[in-house]
Formats: sequence, C-alpha cells, structure tokens
Amino acid sequence: MIEELRIRDLGVIADATLPLGPGFTAITGETGAGKTMVVSALGLLMGERSDAGAVRSGASQARVGGIVRTTDAEVAEIVEELGGDIEDDELVLSRTVSAEGRSRASVGGSSAPVGSLGRLAGRLFAVHGQSEQLRLRSAAAQRDTLDRFGGEEIAQTLREYRAAHRERQELSAQVAELTEARDERAAEAARLRAELEEIAAVDPQPGEEQDLAQRIELLSNVEELRAATSSAHEALATDSDDPMSRDASSLVDEAVREVERVAGHDQRLESVLDTLRSASFQLADAARELAAYAADLDQEGPGELAQANERLAALNGLFRVYGADSAAVVEYAGDAAKRLTELDGDDERIDELTARLEQLGEQERTLASRLTELRTEAADRLSGLVTIELRQLALPDAEFVVRVTPLDTLGGSGGDEVQLLLSPHPGAQPRPIAKSASGGELSRVMLALEVVVAAVDPVPTFVFDEVDAGVGGAAAIEIGRRLARLARSSQVIVVTHLAQVAAFANNHLQVVKDSSGGFTESSCRRLEGEERLAEMARLLSGLSDSESALEHAAELLALRD
Repeated sequence: MIEELRIRDLGVIADATLPLGPGFTAITGETGAGKTMVVSALGLLMGERSDAGAVRSGASQARVGGIVRTTDAEVAEIVEELGGDIEDDELVLSRTVSAEGRSRASVGGSSAPVGSLGRLAGRLFAVHGQSEQLRLRSAAAQRDTLDRFGGEEIAQTLREYRAAHRERQELSAQVAELTEARDERAAEAARLRAELEEIAAVDPQPGEEQDLAQRIELLSNVEELRAATSSAHEALATDSDDPMSRDASSLVDEAVREVERVAGHDQRLESVLDTLRSASFQLADAARELAAYAADLDQEGPGELAQANERLAALNGLFRVYGADSAAVVEYAGDAAKRLTELDGDDERIDELTARLEQLGEQERTLASRLTELRTEAADRLSGLVTIELRQLALPDAEFVVRVTPLDTLGGSGGDEVQLLLSPHPGAQPRPIAKSASGGELSRVMLALEVVVAAVDPVPTFVFDEVDAGVGGAAAIEIGRRLARLARSSQVIVVTHLAQVAAFANNHLQVVKDSSGGFTESSCRRLEGEERLAEMARLLSGLSDSESALEHAAELLALRD
C-alpha cells in the first residue's frame, strides 16, 4: 500500500504531496491540470522507462518519491539484496529523471538499478490504463489472468510443468549437440589419445628438468671438478711420502702442539688453542668430504651425460607443445584424460539422456494435461463470475466467455491457448474482447476481471487511469461501486473525470492548476466537506456552484453511505 506520493517538477506539477492510504482514492482535476502525471509518477516508481521531456520546463530534474507499507517477505528479500532497509514495514522508493535523460533510483535508502524497481513492482502494484488494455489483448496476458484466478493449484502445477519443460529443453539441446558433433568429438578423442600416449612415453616428473640441468652441468665439467678437488685435498692432507711436504692439516696440528706447550703460562692462550683445535677438526672433515666427492666422480660413467641430454631433449619436446615445464605437462595430461573419458562415454551418455528425455516428455505431457483440466474448470467459473459483474456494470446482455483450447505443441506455459471473449448481446457469437468491445466496454471488462480475480489473488495496490472512459450514468455508478468493493481487499487509486466514480472514494484528491504566474503549475490537495461537494458539482456540470449540481453531488455522495 502506498501511504504517500511526492512529486516534484514532473510535467506541470511543481511540487505535490499526495496522501493516499488505504481504501479507495479518487484523483480529479481540470483538463490539463496534470492528473495523468500522477499515473506517470507511479510508473516511474515501478521502473517504467523515463522520458526527459516529462521534466518540468526550467527544472534540472524531476523527482518522485513514495512511502510503501509492506510485509511481503519477497519484497523484503529483494530490498535486502539491494542493500536497502524496510523500517517499521515502510519502504521508501525514489526515482529521479534529469533534463538530459539520465535516470536514477533508490530503494530503501540505497542507490539501486532502475530495473530493480520493476522487480518490486510485480509484488506491489497493478496499473490499468490504455497500455494495460492493449497488453490484455495478448494471448500470454489472457492466459496469465486465468492462471491468477485459478489460484495455487494452477500455480503449483505450472511451476512443476515449467521445471520439467525447462529440463527437457536443456537435455534435448545436449543430445542434439552430442549427436551432431559426434564426428568432431571422435576426432578430438583420437587426438587426445595420441597426445596422452606421447606424454606417457616420456613420463615427465614435476621438477625433473631442473635436476637434469644440474646433472648435465656436473657431467660436462667432471674432469675440471676432479682436478680441482684433488688439488684441494692435497693442500689439506697430502698423501706424499716427502718429509718436507707440508699440508694445511699438519701445519695447524704443529701450531696446536706449540701453543699447548706454553699455554700453561698464560690462560689467555686457551681461547686461541680452542680455535686451532676447531680448525684442525674442520680441515680434517673437509679433507674427508673432498676424498668422498672425488671417489663419487670416479664412479660417473662416460655414457651418463649423453643419456641426461637425451632425456632433457625429450622433455623440451613436450614443453614446446603441452606446457612450459613438467608440472604444466602433467596437468595438461590430467585434463586431457578427463576430457577423453567424457568423450569416450558419448554413446552411453546419449542413451542416458534419451531415456531421461522420454521420462520428462511423459511428465511434461501429464502436467500439461492437468493444466488443461484445471484451466478449463477455472475458465467456467471465471466466465460466470465476470458475466455477473458485467451485468452490474450496465452491460445486462453481455456474456463473458473464457475459452481454453488445447494445442498440438507444448510451450513454456503448457499446451493451451486461452482467449477472453465477449458476446455483447444475446445471439451474438463470442468474439475476442479486442474486437467485440468498445473502449468503454473494455474498461468495464477489465474492472470486472480485477474484481473477480482479486478475490482469489489480491494485489496490494491497483491504479486505474480513466477506467471510466466512454461510460456514464448508471454504468459509472456501478464502476464506482465495484472500485469500492475492490478497495475492501486492496488499495485502489483511480484517476477519473466522473463524479459518479469519485463519489465512492473514501479519499478524494484534487490536482489544482495555477496559471497566474504566466505558466501552468499544478499542486494537489485533499478535499473534504464543502470543497469535495463543489468539486463533485464541477465534475457533473462544469460549475462548482450550481445548485442543481450540488444537490446531485450530495445524492451521489449519499450512495457511498
């Protein structure tokens, strides 16, 4: 329910606040005062396309804001998703349109895409005007109207049908793709198999190339390494029988002996002695390691270098095709193996999908048949109830018919064509409402539909833009009564030019035009008492002070009571 609507610089409206609230609100005003701007403002809050030409002349932007009271859990979920808040069940929506055509929206105090207003609108509003009359002429809209009336049983069956239909379409596409691309997939499988065989023949190990490079470096310089380590070992611990040869170990050992001989005379030499002993041990360790290293070099076979180079060349051949290093090649092989498993299972997969398609096809046909039954039952009930409403709306001889025709093919909403038909007088064949109903009759058909459907599937807020077009007299009075009846379960906002309709509103707002400043500027005010009576008289006769019109207006207002 919209509690309040604020409009600034939209069309001829400079600044207007519309207190709406529950029940039936009638909006009236002189021609050109800007009544339709109220509907346009609501359209902006519903995410409809903006028009820079609607910004009031001289203003930089138009702004529309609304306070909507709601306890709808789905609305709350959407608002939370957008980063907005609903406080005390009140949701604040706003929309701005600049003179350059830029449009912005806010939901619950947070900036949001304009399209998000449209998501919320489906849960909050239903607008009926000329565009909605055109929409109702479409087959999809007529089917949706019947489904709304059918209630939860149709809704649940339709959800199950759509789930089966969607899955069947997706699986059908998969089967077609697998079947049509079978040759291509066979060629891909052959290529992957050859690649995996090539990789398996080399069998690369992650990090292997680094180890090989180091090994090749060693083997390429083994003689130089042998000579250098031999010389180093000789310098540390010579094996020579020459008594005059002096190596590093013997020199350090001699130094240890000399210091030990005199260390007792001065304690400061103890630390020097420790250092010399440590050096002696370290030199002995180094000499042993050099001897062991030299012994290992002696074990290197002359053919190992050629083998290492050959192995590295094989790895580099893989790197040029399958990845930058061994790890990348191994990863490629893993992915290729998975893909090959998938490709090799094509025939089995096609058989599985085909079997599932048959199951889904049977399920889809069963649900479509059930939908046809439910829709046919609902169509009979809707036909009778709307016909009764039309007779109360000054169409006493009209008969409303909802026809459900099963089709040969199944679509996204089942296999039925739904037509809303009207027979305006006895003996006339029912024809589509777009062809058999005049503008005024179409307005009454729409109102009758909403009154009947709302009893099953109410919408929080209905907005009617001149639903009384083309009618008057007793028909207008019955339209007013039906709108008041609809307002028992929903908020109803009506832009009207008929006093017979406005009389049944519990909230009467007038859009007031002011041209005193040389240009037209409109505002809005709530009418009560004598002011409302005068506006009703103006609607009846064009004169707000006509005694006969005032008497007639009072009679009309008495009808509401």
